[in-house]
Amino acid sequence: MESLPISLYSASQVREIDRITIEEIGIPGTCLMERAGSVTFEILQSHWPQARRIAVLCGIGNNSGDGYVLARLAYLAGYDVTVLQIGNTSKLRNDALTAFEAMVNVGLVAQVFTAKKLTIVDIIVDALFGTGINRKLRGQWWEVIEAINNCDCQVLSVDIPSGLHADTGRVLGIAVQANATVSFIGLKQGLFTGAGPEYCGKIYFNNLQIPDIAYKQVKTNIVRFDRDRLLPKRSRIAHKGNFGHVLVIGGDSGMTGAVRLAAKAASRVGAGLVSIATRNIHATILNLNCPEIMMYGIETPEELIPLLDKASVIAIGPGLGQSLWARAMLETVKDVVKPVVVDADALNLLAKTPFRFVKSVLTPHPGEAARLLETSTNTIQNDRFAAIRALQIRFGNVCVLKGAGTLIAGSNNSISICSSGNPGMACGGMGDVLTGVIAGLLAQGLSTYDAATFGTYIHGKAADQAALEGERGLLPSDLMPWLRHYVNQ
Repeated sequence: MESLPISLYSASQVREIDRITIEEIGIPGTCLMERAGSVTFEILQSHWPQARRIAVLCGIGNNSGDGYVLARLAYLAGYDVTVLQIGNTSKLRNDALTAFEAMVNVGLVAQVFTAKKLTIVDIIVDALFGTGINRKLRGQWWEVIEAINNCDCQVLSVDIPSGLHADTGRVLGIAVQANATVSFIGLKQGLFTGAGPEYCGKIYFNNLQIPDIAYKQVKTNIVRFDRDRLLPKRSRIAHKGNFGHVLVIGGDSGMTGAVRLAAKAASRVGAGLVSIATRNIHATILNLNCPEIMMYGIETPEELIPLLDKASVIAIGPGLGQSLWARAMLETVKDVVKPVVVDADALNLLAKTPFRFVKSVLTPHPGEAARLLETSTNTIQNDRFAAIRALQIRFGNVCVLKGAGTLIAGSNNSISICSSGNPGMACGGMGDVLTGVIAGLLAQGLSTYDAATFGTYIHGKAADQAALEGERGLLPSDLMPWLRHYVNQ
């Protein structure tokens, strides 16, 4: 992952780069196809050096051409190669047809697909569909992909796992479950969010030696975020007042854990001061185990206002609940000009009575995003890019759509995809930690967009380190020492 480029593209953008390369720069499509097949074969050899029996599954589009090239090269290199054709080869056109004929000319003949033929190979190469598919798969295609997924052997997908939507990362009914994917020309944005991370396996990339001038003509505003440092080195004469004051508001009856996690996370990433505004019954109890954090029992808006005046950053939502007290707290924060991180029940309340904060970072998970946009969770997950753009337009400032491949959108129409994190984070409290991380970074002077992107990234990196002993049983509090590590790296 570290060697992958950060820029991500839609399928149409990649096709445009391809067109410019062929039509304007003059590199033949057959040349690009030969390079793609050769690169894929090299990766197959390096990734699975012991494998000798290969089944290459080809459809009838250009993606199949890459498969034919790989099959020919593997056959000439002495591999036991079986090419399984799905769809009539009479429908092959242009470069794919040329690649097919070159394969046949060396004596390798395509066979009719049967699931039984997949049981005698070491590796399946998926060259069924490329990035152009956007319909739900049915019939023979469904049966073939189901057979691939039922095999015990390894699977290498060419450009994208067949059945995965290149732009959104949603599964088109069924998709190939690959162990590795080789992507060409431009990394497709759907590989890194939605179902993409689940289906792609290890991702490789090759630009097929396309000149930079082709990329300069196709602009993208979507990137992977993988920077380890945004915070400057601290001055030797710094004091706590230089690093901001975070006020975390939440912790209604029975929900003290969330507000504590958020506050501790803000402290661990370096906020100068951290306070909690919570219910009276919780203030004393919370202070017993968090001596570094100031606790205030707040029951009315009038009591909250002086704390808002002292703070430089507000975080509201962890354990907030949706009671009358919670509504009063949110209403009091509504017109604050300072940066506000809005999470959890503050988002649920916002969905009921929408308004725009002056300067905010919203951090919904798909369910909260669905409530904010008055739609379903499935709709959110089917096109996470469209969802986060809609959130940003409706609520302004910066929005973070959590989940596999967390997205961060800012007011400049840019979107970042977080390249860190793991399934062990699927437990209560992880979002509260993220709220505190972003608030703590805001307190130290980062912009809302930088705090959201960098905060999401180190949150995932901390979880990746904490999960080295296993993802199951990972707790939000396990991230705390690693958060400190990454802000000091």
